[in-house]
Amino acid sequence: MSNDQPPPGQPPEDDPFRKQQPPGDQPPSSGSPYGGGAPPPPPHDPGPYGGGGPYGGADPLAGMPPLAEPGKRILARLIDFLIISIPLYLISLPWGGAVGVSDSNGNDDDVSDVFAQTYSGHQLLWSLIGLVCYVAYDTYFTHKDGRTLGKRLLKMRVAMLNDGRVPDTGAAFLRAVVLWLPALLCCPCLWWLINIVLMFTDKPYRQGLQDKAAKTVVVTVN
Repeated sequence: MSNDQPPPGQPPEDDPFRKQQPPGDQPPSSGSPYGGGAPPPPPHDPGPYGGGGPYGGADPLAGMPPLAEPGKRILARLIDFLIISIPLYLISLPWGGAVGVSDSNGNDDDVSDVFAQTYSGHQLLWSLIGLVCYVAYDTYFTHKDGRTLGKRLLKMRVAMLNDGRVPDTGAAFLRAVVLWLPALLCCPCLWWLINIVLMFTDKPYRQGLQDKAAKTVVVTVN
């Protein structure tokens, strides 16, 4: 029998949940990749997260800063939404407003059909414009330093789950598209509800659907 097999229960070398090497094997480091040079925080109390990794080993939150509170994440998202939506609405006013509708023919016959067609076409156009703006905004700031303006104000940032680094352009773009495409063009109420519920109930990382797609987490910063 070969002696090279890992002992039972030990995660494979490429397991993304392994954030720290075993004591004694770690190279010298100036600090945790999550903390920007600060010493890594002590392991989390297992508490509500179950106290074990996928292999029954160490706490999966060990070495990670505290996860951002769901309430703060919702407030930060609201701030970001207003930062984009208010200027976008003001810009749209000369063209009837981003959600404006009208019966352009002034004809009372079949007004419900005209209303539906005008509303659908007008709103779709501005939804597409809004989608481009929201995705560009999220992608730029998430790739820049992991913090949109709302997250910066509330001292949070987006980090890659496996090593804590700032998301690259691909991960930032994927995260933004998964968040905003359904929210603006498909099922906004259901989409926001699902993400809000996940932020409160997902274990152990409180990941929304956009976080799961991009393999990110939202953590607190000083």
